[in-house]
Formats: sequence, C-alpha cells, structure tokens
Amino acid sequence: EIKHGRVAMLAVVGYLVTYAGARLPGLESVPAGWAAWENLPVEAAGQMAATLVFMEIANRDNSGKGEFPGDFRNGALDFGWDKQSDAWKTKKRAIELNQGRAAMMGIFALMVHDALGNVDAILPLAN
Repeated sequence: EIKHGRVAMLAVVGYLVTYAGARLPGLESVPAGWAAWENLPVEAAGQMAATLVFMEIANRDNSGKGEFPGDFRNGALDFGWDKQSDAWKTKKRAIELNQGRAAMMGIFALMVHDALGNVDAILPLAN
C-alpha cells in the first residue's frame, strides 16, 4: 500500500502538471490525459518501461536494515529520522499512508473524469 500511495502521489502531480501545459522537450505535441497513450512516441514508451523496471530493482531494501516496509534509506541522505522519537515516526508514517490513500482516490477520480470527457469541469487549468 505504501508503494502504491507513493506512486499515486507522483501520478497526481504529473497529471496536474501536464494539464497545466508543461511538457518535456520533444513531447510538446503529446496531449494530456488518456489521449497521450495514442500519441506517445514508441521511444518514450520504451523509456517509461525501462524506468519502471529500473525503479522496481533499485527501490528495494537490499541491506535488510529497513525499520519498516518502504524504508529505503541508504545512508546517503540524513534528514534526522533516527534522532526522532518512536511516536513521531509512527505519526509521520501514518500521515504518509493517509496522503497516499488520498492520492490513490485522487488519481482515480482524475482518470475517470478524463475518460468521461469532463475533466475541464473540475480542473480550471485544463486545456
């Protein structure tokens, strides 16, 4: 659930950014939403698939030192997690879980409204 929530949070942001008109170089002509799949160059789809495979391989607790599922700390960045109390850690993990759940519902709603053709009724920046 934690991984799906993290992906959904990124998906909501990506969905909103593309509907606002931001595009990567070379993909300026690709529309936002479901219409993008029909117009996506094969090379871009291949890059997406390769990135997905890489992220699945790279984002694992290979050290076996994770405190909990989804703990991918590798020692490179320290934001002070280890210095906090257990109650604080539990609260932050619950916050992330709840935000992930909200994002899963949010991306689902955006996808449904896009498929229905009325996403412009809920997003003022829709093009």
